[in-house]
Amino acid sequence: MDCYTANWNPLGESAFYRKYELYSMDWDLKEELRDCLVAAAPYGGPIALLRNPWRKEKPASVRPVLEIYSASGMPLASLLWKSGPVVSLGWSAEEELLCVQEDGAVLVYGLHGDFRRHFSMGNEVLQNRVLDARIFHTEFGSGVAILTGAHRFTLSANVGDLKLRRMPEVPGLQSAPSCWTTLCQERAVHILLAMGPDLYLLDHAACSAVTPPGLAPGVSSFLQMAVSFTYRHLALFTDTGHIWMGTSSLKEKLCEFNCNIRAPPKQMVWCSRPRSKERAVVVAWERRLMVVGDAPESIQFVLDEDSYLVPELDGVRIFSRSTLEFLHEVPAASEEIFKIASMAPGALLLEAQKEYEKESQKADEYLREIQELGQLTQAVQQCIEAAGHEHWPDMQKSLLRAASFGKCFLDRFPPDSFVRMCQDLRVLNAVRDYHIGIPLTYSQYKQLTIQVLLDRLVLRRLYPLAIQICEYLRLPEVQGVSRILAHWACYKVQQKDVSDEDVARAINQKLGDTPGVSYSDIAARAYGCGRTELAIKLLEYEPRSGEQVPLLLKMKRSKLALNKAIESGDTDLVFTVLLHLKNELNRGDFFMTLRNQPMALSLYRQFCKHQELETLKDLYNQDDNHQELGSFHIRASYAAEERIEGRVAALQTAADAFYKAKNEFGAKATEDQMRLLRLQRRLEDELGGQFLDLSVHDTVTTLILGGHNKRAEQLARDFRIPDKRLWWLKLTALADLEDWEELEKFSKSKKSPIGYLPFVEICMKQHNKYEAKKYASRVGPEQKVKALLLVGDVAQAADVAIEHRNEAELSLVLSHCTGATDGATADKIQRARAQAQKK
Repeated sequence: MDCYTANWNPLGESAFYRKYELYSMDWDLKEELRDCLVAAAPYGGPIALLRNPWRKEKPASVRPVLEIYSASGMPLASLLWKSGPVVSLGWSAEEELLCVQEDGAVLVYGLHGDFRRHFSMGNEVLQNRVLDARIFHTEFGSGVAILTGAHRFTLSANVGDLKLRRMPEVPGLQSAPSCWTTLCQERAVHILLAMGPDLYLLDHAACSAVTPPGLAPGVSSFLQMAVSFTYRHLALFTDTGHIWMGTSSLKEKLCEFNCNIRAPPKQMVWCSRPRSKERAVVVAWERRLMVVGDAPESIQFVLDEDSYLVPELDGVRIFSRSTLEFLHEVPAASEEIFKIASMAPGALLLEAQKEYEKESQKADEYLREIQELGQLTQAVQQCIEAAGHEHWPDMQKSLLRAASFGKCFLDRFPPDSFVRMCQDLRVLNAVRDYHIGIPLTYSQYKQLTIQVLLDRLVLRRLYPLAIQICEYLRLPEVQGVSRILAHWACYKVQQKDVSDEDVARAINQKLGDTPGVSYSDIAARAYGCGRTELAIKLLEYEPRSGEQVPLLLKMKRSKLALNKAIESGDTDLVFTVLLHLKNELNRGDFFMTLRNQPMALSLYRQFCKHQELETLKDLYNQDDNHQELGSFHIRASYAAEERIEGRVAALQTAADAFYKAKNEFGAKATEDQMRLLRLQRRLEDELGGQFLDLSVHDTVTTLILGGHNKRAEQLARDFRIPDKRLWWLKLTALADLEDWEELEKFSKSKKSPIGYLPFVEICMKQHNKYEAKKYASRVGPEQKVKALLLVGDVAQAADVAIEHRNEAELSLVLSHCTGATDGATADKIQRARAQAQKK
């Protein structure tokens, strides 16, 4: 145990800090870190170095080189910088490298040096140039803050949704501030800057002077400032060598330390652990590293070479040309177990397990001591927690073996925490490997989440490892393996040295019908890379036509898109393609394309019937479809033309088309309609009233209602209306007029071709029983019973039915007998029925 705590350094009486090596860096740096612009992403993220930046002592012909490494020093990308002078580098939360140029342009690169996009910080920044810049992270995303040559600040809180904000002017600021930083307070971004002995806080509306409470007197300048990882705390380094630490709101002082060094430090960062009450700041000079906090003494380390500090959630990463180290506060569980002469439950359990492996009876003594104090559950939990905070697998195993040993003597200890810790450590050990180079701590891993870690593995193109982790943790396919395979496929299509056939086959063999994978998304990526044929091959594997068609249209493969839309049977999809084709092709080619696709042609005709009638006529003309052309002109004569001459002309065109289509009936009917229109116009001119657009029947009826019986008869003869129909029309019209005298004359004019039952029915419909009885006597024998029942003469109807000896008529009359009124008639029918049965 003594050896294990050899690198523990006490800070005061309540905290220990340790610094241990994570990796031996194998990068081949040709220059010192001090000669490079450096940016390192948190959460074990990558490191970016811009070699040979623009310095006066360098020849102008030397182009700077931008290099990107993993945290372990494995090279990821290298490219010559061909753009303008760079002022600052920084990583976004999505691990995109932001390069802020002197002209205010921000260039965004991927992890592998691929250019993503660029944006500008505004015209004012362009005119005044950039003096300094900061890339910061908030709950909204990653932001950029700019100090211009005019000593004004401009910032954007989220580069993903760029909204530039010009901060208020600082009164009296004639030169660059001695130091400045960004603060996030109450969901807003502020700028804190130092000008001589004064501090100013800029928000979106005003500039206000602020004073740190309890600051030692004699300060004439602030040389450095640092905000904590969570933006809750602030540290200020003064020219008197004092380090003031307090809340970022500058309302509360935590402590102040005199380091007795007045030289400005290269870097100053916070080093604190989540849920810990201890607060410490790490200050770096050229060859010295100091850890200070609320204690009279500090921890000091000698730096053998140029180093760079990277603040983390629970510590500080320190990298140099040769090593990557991690400095942090020793977690409470580890301190309890490993500190010298510890009698904590976890320490006793660890000793008990070791003695058990030696087959020593001391194991039982230690175990009994823990059990007597009732602390066995606490001991197991301490060992599990401490295992999570250990970097080296051997120590992890030792602690987990102790926890497993202790669990055997507990009846109801839930295994979830133990199993989950084993899984988490296996994942962490895998990504901490030198070749992977993501040195996450347990606290960082929990804050980052497994989904983000998988995204970062995918970003590094470590697809096999990401898939193994998904399978090991049994993540749902859509969130795990399927998503990673889709990313792999999108990367695969970018490999232009492999043929389209081989890439498409490899992707299909690997993906198959994996749920959650969209071949259309992969095809879109292939098209974006200029591989149109590969995109088409990949779309063949896409089962959803709704995903295939839009991309085919985008690729200008409209005819193939039309085939796919027709195969899908989705009419909306077909209409989408047709409208796209119509805008893309000239009229002749468009019609020829439709001719080869009957279903598409039929749908387009339906569309044209409602939207584009002239196009519909052109379609019929091109196809020599005279039948439909005739129907089109008939509809047009009613819909478009108001003048009678125009309508007749349209109908004549329709009749000609019907003759060409050998539709004699259609042609004759159209000619009759033309004749009727001319006649109706003449009737309107001579008689007044409304005749146009009435049918032949309605025209006859209207004439009869107007008292023009002779004209009605002449019209009936001209249009060969049958006598029966004419009698019905005249009967109905005269009844509507209630001209009973004329109706009686009409009924006697000659023998009725429709009989006299209709006269009875029409009169009763007009509630005129008197007139109905006149015609009931003239009704023929076969309809006599019905006529008598209509006029209400049930008794006479019964006599006629009995006379006819017709069972159906007897039943009909019987159904009309009601109550006592027709009781005698009903009895009479029943007797007639009985006599008929006897015979």
